[in-house]
Order: sequence, then C-alpha cells, then structure tokens
Amino acid sequence: MATEYPHKIALLGLGTIGLSMLAMHLRRPDTSITVYDPRPDYESQIRTVLPGLLDSPPNESNIVDHLIATNRLKLATSLPEAINEATIIQEQSPEITTSKQVLWKEISKLTGPETHLWSSSSGIAASAQAATCETGHKVAERLLVAHPFNPPHLMPLVEVVPGPETQPERVEFVKQYFRDIPGPATDSSSGAGDQTMSHYRPVTLHKEVPGFVGNRLAFALLREACHLVGEGVVSAQDLDSIVTASLGPRWAGSGVFESYHAGGGEGGIDAFLQKLSPTIQDVWGDLGQIDIAGEQKWRDVVVQQTEEAYGPYTPQTRKKKEEMLRDVVEMQKKKWGELS
Repeated sequence: MATEYPHKIALLGLGTIGLSMLAMHLRRPDTSITVYDPRPDYESQIRTVLPGLLDSPPNESNIVDHLIATNRLKLATSLPEAINEATIIQEQSPEITTSKQVLWKEISKLTGPETHLWSSSSGIAASAQAATCETGHKVAERLLVAHPFNPPHLMPLVEVVPGPETQPERVEFVKQYFRDIPGPATDSSSGAGDQTMSHYRPVTLHKEVPGFVGNRLAFALLREACHLVGEGVVSAQDLDSIVTASLGPRWAGSGVFESYHAGGGEGGIDAFLQKLSPTIQDVWGDLGQIDIAGEQKWRDVVVQQTEEAYGPYTPQTRKKKEEMLRDVVEMQKKKWGELS
C-alpha cells in the first residue's frame, strides 16, 4: 500500500528555481510532490539536474526512479492532473503579471477552498496576481508570495508577502512549513546538516512593495555598482573584491542596522547617524541615477568587464559557489546557536 503524505504539493514550473524548490521540498519526509511544466523536455531536465541538488549518496544513480516508485514524486502531463489532490500549490511561472493571473484563474476553478496557494514570484504582489479571479473562489484570501532566494535548496531566506486579503492563518501555515524543512547536508555522504536550529528563516513583509525587500536592497546596490563601474571609478572585478572583502563577511554575521548599531559604539546607531551624517548625506546625494532601458554606455562597460573577469558561468563554477554557500550558512547557524 502506498504511503500517505500529509503535504501534497503541486509544483508548477521546473526552471532553475523550480528544480531547486523541488529538492528543498523533498527534504521533508511528509511530502509528496507532483510537478508540471508545459515544456516538452521537463522530465529530462529533472533527471539531469535534480540528482545533483539532492542530499543523496553519490551511488544513488536512479534516485529519480526511486522517488517516482515510492510516490514521493509524480510527473504530471497537464495542469488539472498536477493540482488534482494538492494541499499546496506553488507556482514558478514567468515573471509576467498577466501570465500569473491567467494561471491562478484556471487553478481557482479546479481546487477547493482549503488549498494553500503560493507564488515564488520575485516581485509581483499577490494582490495583483489574484486581481482577475472571481471573488467566489476566494483566491485572494488564500494566495500569498513565498519568495525564496536562489538557490532555494541552500539559501535560508523566504520572504512571505501576503496580500491585503490573505488570511492570517495562511501566513502562519507557510512560515511553519518552511521552518520545519531540514537544512542541506554539509557533506553529501553524511546526511542532513546542523539541525540545532531551523535552517529556513521565513520573514513576513507587512506591506506589498515592488520587488519586496531582499531584491530591493540587492538592486539598490547593483544600481550604484553599475554607476561606479560605468563612470570609471572602479573596475567590475575590483568592485566585487570590495564587497567580498568588507561588506560580504560583515553582513554574513550582522545585517545593515545591527552593523551600524555596533559602529556607533556606546551610543549605538543614533550616535553613528549623528557622527557620520554629513558624509552619509553627501553620498546619498551623489548616488547614481541610471536607467536600465536608456543610455547603454554603462551597461556595455559592465557587461564587457564582467565577462572578461569571470568568463562563462559553468556547472563547475556553480558547484564551487554552492559549496561555499553551504559553508557560510552552516557557520551562521553554528554561531547563532552559540549566542542563543
């Protein structure tokens, strides 16, 4: 008799984020995942990419077949088949508002009122996605954004962004779901990683804003980085060195406010802002105002220098970067555990 899993997840969209999310969901022993993507090659993508994302023994060459045989993983050939028995539906469709609206409108006609509806969108609000759905299907009350950072099977952050009509219990459910997911293995042969504290850290946003918070911070830094490189102040590679040799290590242990709170000494962040206010204001007033769709000089410089510095992004490069991410996150968990 097949094992019954309490969480039946329909994962819609199997691109880079979707495949990483699949690996993440599979860490919970109480989930079964049905996947669907309209691309004709999505099964071959799963078989090629998924084994490398899983915390499985190196000799587990038939891991995808094993997951299918044990009903942990099902490959659907249509949207109705994928969501038929789902308790959670999570979409990773293209970042186009109208496309997501069409998808949720179709889903709303095929699911009951208890199904949890999650979007992995990196910037489109739940209220906008649900705007064209009929009110009787209560999509707006059930839909929220659960935005992971790439790659989700490693990165701890999940931005939970409810819409104005999202029920509070739906928010609490998704937060607890992610808190209960075990972290990745630190060694592919040693099982799960450090479980002394939760790996995933869902953070609730209190207002819907374009891009949410993580990407707004990242894109603000990207804009100034592009401005500085475009103006010839620093090279793209040296700017990266500045980040990885200063801001990166500091932010791995302390966020923006905690860092500057410490920088103010006994007076904390208030003292820091008072002491540095002239310099801070000079910098704020001089930050670059560039248009990504406008004049292309800065863009050409950034692209050329970045490509010259790093070349193509290969699977080997990705693997090395993911190993480093694992180490950094496990270090964070260890240190926070000592401080708690």
